[in-house]
Amino acid sequence: MGKKIEVFKASVSAATIAGTLMMPWAAVAEEVSLKSADGTVNLVGEFVDFKDDNYIIRTVLGDLRISASRVRCEGAACPQIAGNAADVMISGSDVIGIGMMPLLMTGFASSLDADAEITNTSVRGQSLAKLVADSGFGDDIGSFLVTSTTSEDAFRSLMTNETQIAMSARRILPAEAKELRAAGAGNMVDPNQERIVAVDSVVVITHPTNDVGELTMEQLRGIFSGKFRNWKDVGGSDHPISVIAQAPGSTSYDFFMDYLYEGQDKPVFRPQGIADDDQEVSNVVYLDPHAIGYVGYAFQRGAKGVTLVNECGIASRPDAFSAKTEEYGLNRRMYLYNRGDNLDESAQAFLDFAISEDADGVIGKSGFIDLGILRRPQTSDDERAAALLAESEAYDAGFESTVAMEMFDSMVKYDRLSTTFRFRLGSSKMDERGKLDMERLISYLETAPQGTEITFVGFTDSVGTFEGNRKLSEERASDVMQEVRRAAGSRLSHITMKTTGYGEVSPSACNVSENGRAVNRRVEVWISKDA
Repeated sequence: MGKKIEVFKASVSAATIAGTLMMPWAAVAEEVSLKSADGTVNLVGEFVDFKDDNYIIRTVLGDLRISASRVRCEGAACPQIAGNAADVMISGSDVIGIGMMPLLMTGFASSLDADAEITNTSVRGQSLAKLVADSGFGDDIGSFLVTSTTSEDAFRSLMTNETQIAMSARRILPAEAKELRAAGAGNMVDPNQERIVAVDSVVVITHPTNDVGELTMEQLRGIFSGKFRNWKDVGGSDHPISVIAQAPGSTSYDFFMDYLYEGQDKPVFRPQGIADDDQEVSNVVYLDPHAIGYVGYAFQRGAKGVTLVNECGIASRPDAFSAKTEEYGLNRRMYLYNRGDNLDESAQAFLDFAISEDADGVIGKSGFIDLGILRRPQTSDDERAAALLAESEAYDAGFESTVAMEMFDSMVKYDRLSTTFRFRLGSSKMDERGKLDMERLISYLETAPQGTEITFVGFTDSVGTFEGNRKLSEERASDVMQEVRRAAGSRLSHITMKTTGYGEVSPSACNVSENGRAVNRRVEVWISKDA
């Protein structure tokens, strides 16, 4: 195993120092550590008191008062902040619990004209949010205990009824869903029990001064297997590569390694550093000009995201549009799950807020990628157009080449929306995200000007004949359009809708794996440029 990374920052902001209060000395003074989740605060001092949700410690700077919402207290003298009396218990993925939940709770409180008082308990990764009515001046209206561990723990806690809401950075496994169903928890993939709240890209990051901005899959595997140990091996400067990884068995580690070595044996590799979580990886890479690591989109901070180039030569940038369309290779969905037999009104209200458009702002503010719709111009000189022209030439002027040029001539007349509908293998049924995206699309188009034209554009994987795939893509585009019309009723009577399909032309991923083929089975939404 690599050396465990420890990052210490003994500084404190001027605002914190300005808030220092001289407090009476406690009867027995013992040393404690106050640490923030993002690593920006790490203070050591003698415990003085805990008052008004603030820790007070004595340091060389004097007596410092630090809000319990910002730090976790470690040490024998730390007060025990109870959280077992909360109205709603939430547990699971630390990616969601630490990265998203604090702001999501704040946004939920605001939607109720309330204030969220968030305090870290004495348990690592655990926080208690108390909602107080009338913007903090009224009565307590609910409390939520958030325990951040792993996605696996989320489903175990649902199984034992220890939690009402489970946070997961991956979709529930069939075996987990079957076990919960057998225990009376209901259908875990029903939309009333499985909710996608955001998407997240696991971004490969380097120091901002690193001159390597793009890596192929071969190069990335070489770095994380130890084959490439110097940046010059991948087109960079002559410096040793410092690989920072998370521990084997963690959700992020498994997700990243499964992406790199899909269907292959994973190498045994000793990285230069092993980090506890995404925040620690980000901190280390930002401070080390020769380091490389991987973090969730929300944890990039000042590090530089690397563009990934797959085996087919398709480049994908780690930006919000590519994440929303799920065409960036290292992409994953963020889920909230609940049992069907123990959800109270408070938990239901929070879940309803979490998937609403009202939550988009706080999800984006927390660094994650919300499900709101983005718009991207399509031009004759962008990356996609260039790839399409190259594909047309590769078809050697046959029928396939004609279809590729048809797409090129059409796409430049439209912008593309990030809304992208996908399908299971051999099915015309949308995947679990489709219904949510459909309602979002209807709301987006409802405010579009009269005469706006949209085209549903179908694509397939490469399994089957070219002409058969083109026909299938047209059928899927038509199916989506009809479903949108049925769901919208008269709300989109001012919108002109059309369909077309290009089959296996313009793949977004390689068709060599089921994951890649799933990305390519899609219906895009194009909107007229003057809308």
